[in-house]
Amino acid sequence: MHSLLSRGNAIVAYTLSLLACLTFLCFLSTLFVDYTANSSINTVKVVVKNVPDYSASREKCDLGFITFDLQANLTTLFNWNVKQLFLYLTAEYSTENNILSQVVLWDKIILRGENAVLDFKSMNTKYYFWDDGNGLRGNPNVTLTLSWNIIPNAGLLPSLVAFGRHSFSFPSEYTVARL
Repeated sequence: MHSLLSRGNAIVAYTLSLLACLTFLCFLSTLFVDYTANSSINTVKVVVKNVPDYSASREKCDLGFITFDLQANLTTLFNWNVKQLFLYLTAEYSTENNILSQVVLWDKIILRGENAVLDFKSMNTKYYFWDDGNGLRGNPNVTLTLSWNIIPNAGLLPSLVAFGRHSFSFPSEYTVARL
């Protein structure tokens, strides 16, 4: 006869195998769901300053200040397998020193059950918009993009970009006003 320990081991192994199969089936049920959405981004105020960067080399670098409007309805992204969304707004631009620079300006976590309709007006950036030189002043093509990572209960962690980008240019003169 089997001992109590070997019977317990068989029950636990069977249960864990069954749970692993169910988790895989849960993952398969949402594998082909479309997680795209539209967004509307607009800049309200765009200013650039030339200030010393004390966190790095103390050289004067460009620091951009922008305020933005953001509208997006992300309720369609949530289903039973989505725990939360990690949203982030990035600015992409090129300079003489760098072919592509990407800076995260703002982020937000939306949990399942929270309001997933974004309607922000004149928002300030959450993080500084530093350039590693003087590439922001007069830069004619800076693109703002809203992206998100989906955190599921089981499965892949997709990283997606919203439909709707906004391009703007920085002024050709530095501001001396306090912001």
